[in-house]
This record gives sequence, structure tokens and C-alpha cells, in this order.
Amino acid sequence: MTNDKHPDTKVVQGGRRKEWLRNMVNVPVSRTSTVLFDNMEASREAYPPVNGRLSYGRNGTWTQWSLAEALTELEPGAEGTMLFPSGSAAVSIALTSVLAPGDELLMVDSTYGPTRHFCDRELKRLNVSTVYYDPLSSPTEIEALIGEKTRAIFMESPGSLTFEVQDVPGICAMAKARGLSTLLDNTWATSFFFTAIDKGVDLSVVACTKYISGHSDVMMGAVTAATSHMTRLTRTSRSFGQYVSPDDAYLVARGLRTLGARLRQHELGAVKVAHWLKDQPQVARVIHPAFADCPGHAFWKRDFTGSTGLFSVALKGGSAADLDRLIDSLELFGIGYSWGGFESLAMSADTDNLRTAALRDYGGPLLRLHIGLEDPDDLIADLSAALADYPAA
Repeated sequence: MTNDKHPDTKVVQGGRRKEWLRNMVNVPVSRTSTVLFDNMEASREAYPPVNGRLSYGRNGTWTQWSLAEALTELEPGAEGTMLFPSGSAAVSIALTSVLAPGDELLMVDSTYGPTRHFCDRELKRLNVSTVYYDPLSSPTEIEALIGEKTRAIFMESPGSLTFEVQDVPGICAMAKARGLSTLLDNTWATSFFFTAIDKGVDLSVVACTKYISGHSDVMMGAVTAATSHMTRLTRTSRSFGQYVSPDDAYLVARGLRTLGARLRQHELGAVKVAHWLKDQPQVARVIHPAFADCPGHAFWKRDFTGSTGLFSVALKGGSAADLDRLIDSLELFGIGYSWGGFESLAMSADTDNLRTAALRDYGGPLLRLHIGLEDPDDLIADLSAALADYPAA
């Protein structure tokens, strides 16, 4: 399929080759460990494994290939996509594919907690050092941090919990001029609202567990690569024996078909709830990339085609215990660490132990909300009842 199709068309049609569909609407689930060959010559021709050529179960069948191809088609200029059993696994393998002992990584300080733990524990054990930088740093300021051993720059835009939007194209252009690899955690927007590869990113990571799947029933991650980085990503992934089951690939592909419709509904609900929250006396500020006062909003407006359902709220005063009571009193919001599913969620957003380069005082506790597919007026009523008892400063 050509890349001039609208994203809505791509999520419906992507990866649905006739030879994989076999006259069905959905690519069937093919479960196998062993692939049988007609003769020894055919067995040798199966290697090296590529999508579209059966070799061994761990290298996938059309069930996994079709999902990978559909995700690749969402990214103009991408070479291919590798699938992983979780978003964290996708991040870990992507980083491992571009780093070697003795290297240095520049990591955005607002990154996802498990990504930070991987850097501080596993990369450190492998003699890879990590330097954290403020997510609001300009490309010039990040360039000043580059040393002789720096090999890669990792971005997450918007950032976890505090939603700073980075100048991804500017950072990538600077990195390419310096011969560095660039990686982006693109889970918040997905490739539907932010195409990373054509902005200069070498490896774009998405936790398919979240919006791609959309139904809170499967774990998966994906890394889409530019041509320059596909070979090393593939080699590293296969060396570590990474694999996703055909049943999980089928579930994620099923979620992908409705991604556009779901994201727009998440966006409408989140914007309505966020605007209401902004006017409440207990709220100090709403941290939502689509709002003009969100750090990096100008980059969001320039580079993104929409927003999703996840944002944070800084409350006026109050304690962590007060925030806990507020969350516990909500009826329509679940309490859970994930997001991106059909259901609304609420969670405290404590950044004290997750920041070293960008410590900021928001004036009170941070509440992270994921606005699901419920009616936003019902969610507002639920939040209104909970906020009524909050001790605003």
C-alpha cells in the first residue's frame, strides 16, 4: 500500500495481504513451533528468515507479519517493525541494539519509570552510562551534553506523568549531524497522531498494550525502524529470542482496526474533562499537551495531528494522603498503572523518585487521569463529587 493513504485507511487495510487473508476478512491465527519443508533445499532457502517466508515458529507466521506490516505502514519512510512481548521489552531491545559496553546514552528525565530502571540497573551493569537531561532542553542544550562516548539520544514526547513535549525533529536533526542514533517512546500519541520516522527518529517504540490494543487484555510492544537501523534491530531481537504469540498478535491487530475512531473519542472526552477541571478551585493547573500552557505545546501544535486521553492535574495544596482519598472516592475511574484501554483510570503521579535533571514544584500533588470511552459528563460528575471534599489551599 502506498503511503499517501489517510491513517484511517491504513489502520483498516494495513497488513491484509491476499496471500495471508486466504479469502477471509481477518488474517487467521496460525499457531506453530515447527515448520515443515518439502525437501532439504527448501529448508535452507528459509534462512535468513524474512517476513513472508516461513522458517521457524519463533520467527513468526502471517499472523505476526501482518501486524508488523500494518504498524510499519503507519510510519512513512520506515523500513520495518519488530514485535515484543511488552512495551518495556521493546524499549530494552531497542536500546541494546544501538549501545555497547563503554557507550553513553542521553536519556530524557521524564521517561517511563521502567525505562529509567533499565538504564540505572541493566545498562549500568553492562558498562553503559546514562546522562539524564531536562525534557525542556533545546537541541543546542542537549548537544552540549554530548561527549566522546555518547552514542544515542532517547526521547519520550510527551513525557510520562508531566507531559512535556520535546522538539523531536530538532533533536533528531542535531543528532544525525553528530552521528548519533535517536529513539522515541511514542506510546502516548502512537503513529496515528505522530509519525516519528519521517521526523528523523531512527527507532520508534510503542507499547501496543495501550492504545493500539485498546481493550486492556493483552501485553505487547513494537519498534518501528528507519532503514539505517532495521538490520541491527532485527539481529538484536532475534539474538535475544524475542517472540509474541499469534493469539496476542491477532488481538492487537483487531484493536488496531478501530484505533482512529477510539483515539478521537478519547481526545474529545479528555479535552472536555480537562477544560472543566481547569476551572475548578481545587486545581492549580492542567498539564495536557493540547493546552497552550503545557510545556512544549508549540511543538505539539506543529508536529502532532491530535491528542489522546492521558493527562495530569496539579491540585492546589493538599497532601498525598488527601489525593489518595480523592482517588479512592471515584466511582467511574479505576485505579491501575496502565492506560490506553476503553476504561477511565486515575493514579497519583509522584515524580520525586523519578527525576534528577528536571525537579519541579507543581504546587500540590499530581493526579494522572486516563479518560476512557465513557460519557465525559458522567466522568465530570464523578470528579466533581470527589473534588468537593478535597482541602484546596
